Amino acid sequence: MGSKTLFKWSKQITTSQVGQLIKAEKDLQKALIIFDSATAEYTNGFRHDHSTFGIMISRLVSANQFRSAEALLDRMKEEKCSVTEDIFLSVCRGYARVHRPLDSVRVFDKMEDFRCRPTEKSYITIFGILVEENQLKVAFRFYRYMRKTGIPASVVSLNILIKALCKNSSSMDAALRILREMPDHGCTPDSYTYGTLINGLCKLGKIGEAKELFCEMGTKGCSPSVVTYTCLIRGLCQSNNLDEAVELFEDMKDKGIAPNVFTYSSLMDGFCKGGRSSEAMELLDSMVSKRHLPNMVTYSTLLHGLCEEGKLREALEILDKMKLQGLKPDAGQYGKIITGFCNVSKFQEAANFLDEMVLGGISPNRLTWSLHVRIHNAVVQGLCSSGNLTRAFQLYLSMRTRGFSIDLETFDTLVKCISKKGDLHKAYRIVDEMVLDGCIPDYGIWNAVVKGFWDRTKVREPAELLQAELMSELADE
Repeated sequence: MGSKTLFKWSKQITTSQVGQLIKAEKDLQKALIIFDSATAEYTNGFRHDHSTFGIMISRLVSANQFRSAEALLDRMKEEKCSVTEDIFLSVCRGYARVHRPLDSVRVFDKMEDFRCRPTEKSYITIFGILVEENQLKVAFRFYRYMRKTGIPASVVSLNILIKALCKNSSSMDAALRILREMPDHGCTPDSYTYGTLINGLCKLGKIGEAKELFCEMGTKGCSPSVVTYTCLIRGLCQSNNLDEAVELFEDMKDKGIAPNVFTYSSLMDGFCKGGRSSEAMELLDSMVSKRHLPNMVTYSTLLHGLCEEGKLREALEILDKMKLQGLKPDAGQYGKIITGFCNVSKFQEAANFLDEMVLGGISPNRLTWSLHVRIHNAVVQGLCSSGNLTRAFQLYLSMRTRGFSIDLETFDTLVKCISKKGDLHKAYRIVDEMVLDGCIPDYGIWNAVVKGFWDRTKVREPAELLQAELMSELADE
């Protein structure tokens, strides 16, 4: 499996010694050398057991080397070494981590072939993986199979089932029904049960029902977690119940539950959408004083709110704080700043931030392509309208080089402004490129170009002389 290089062992080699060395070795390839060198000691009576196999499999899974990990599982079977449930589950969780839930199920199905009978722990682990990865049809089938094999309903399994049902609006009522039926199965709903349902209801905009469940939690002796508080605060903000969200925020602090970065960000989002960005900024200062570092969502929320209110100076301060924290602004955040400058007709500043984006290596991808196209077109049009035609044309050329599509309105603005200035070669070039792009110039564009040629002295004066001569000849006749 690994390198053929041997590790020098003492005569009293033990599985404990091998396991400790594999754990201590940070380099996976060297860990494999240790494992394989121990295998070479089989001739001296040493044998790997479930602990050394388990440690090596865990290391391979952590490095996403699943084929090698499963090969070791097969080798354990060949060597008649007992494979524990935990070893199988480490592989299943590894596949789940890289979003391969069906491989988790496949490994689970192999357990009995290795004479390892899955317990309730294994069933619940696989059920949880399927729900977390949104494999809901498979998850529901697996749950029915789990119950059929005799695995009893438990608070943990029912909580996972409720979580699955909360993912779809059509099954929300079924999730609430399970909550009411839990006592019939000998299960008492816990804080996680209520938290999951409150989150599901908030996502569906059913804030009234979420608040009722939140109150019910207290009567049942279940303390809301910071996650539950955050879900309800976010839901209240999204339903424009901002003052109620603030009250809930104060309530959680009074009860000794410290808000986390997501709580702060949710309330800031509410402030910003409610046109109260100054209060969001105060909340940011409070958050930082509590040693909570803002994340990308926090900064995006603030930038959006400040730019919407035209507070560009404060928005730039937020952008600077973000950079000082070591976070790199993304296309969306730059887009908010650029749009903000365009909204107040500061197109040169907007163009400067476009340059900063390019220099910062922020390239368009499938998700941000339309954003890049939109803001580039807006800035070119703005530069034209403000008379900065040189900068507008440079940005137009940059757009063509980078493959951004040019809006018909951008073509129209460029041609008309450049023709009016008298730079007819550029105007003709743009019209030519416009046609190549499949855009048909309308009457206004052609009129602007012709008028530009007409207004040029070298064309106008001979034409006027010719007209005078013709008029004179007609008069003589």
